[in-house]
Amino acid sequence: MTMTHNSPTERLLIDAAFGEPADSATVDRTAEALKARNFNVAVVSDGTAARDLLLSFIPEGAEVGEGASQTLDAIGVTETVEKSGRYQAIRPRTRAMDRATQSREIRKLGSAPDIQINSVQAVTEDGRLVVASFGGSQLGPIVSGAGKVILVVGAQKIVPDLDTAFRRIEEYNLPIEDVKLQAAYGIHSAINKLLVINAEVAPSRITVILVREPVGV
Repeated sequence: MTMTHNSPTERLLIDAAFGEPADSATVDRTAEALKARNFNVAVVSDGTAARDLLLSFIPEGAEVGEGASQTLDAIGVTETVEKSGRYQAIRPRTRAMDRATQSREIRKLGSAPDIQINSVQAVTEDGRLVVASFGGSQLGPIVSGAGKVILVVGAQKIVPDLDTAFRRIEEYNLPIEDVKLQAAYGIHSAINKLLVINAEVAPSRITVILVREPVGV
């Protein structure tokens, strides 16, 4: 997938459209479509409700993995999981390890947590989830490695179909992430790995928390 180079005016129009939340009826219709594809689904009003519900799903002491997520950062989940002491948060452990000498241990720790928490870049109205990644470390746990997966998704991420989901990632998410990576690490972002989850085989394994307002990017 390559980034589309629109004019500044077109880019502003595209960005505005992809940042607008779906209406209430579309959120409800998407929730039903997700349920039909064997996802657990909860619909909440705002980010605070999403945070409280997500944390209620995680037993104290559980091992929790998390991919980089502006959604989870924004609603306060990341800070609670990593700093409250109530959970075995994987990211603080792997950050403290030496990547040159402990890469195997880091890879194994992150690949199969009890619970993986994340967001997605898009969800289609017919109930498919789309996740884009620069490095891909969060994709394995979401696909099958984690025992349970909890995804928080703002209403602005609901799109009509897969083609629009790919456009949202390429034309909206990628430019935002590119600025973030350049500021933090001096490198450009890229859509190196792309995951489409059409359905979940294991009942109750993936829970999607749909938020009626925009959260994250």
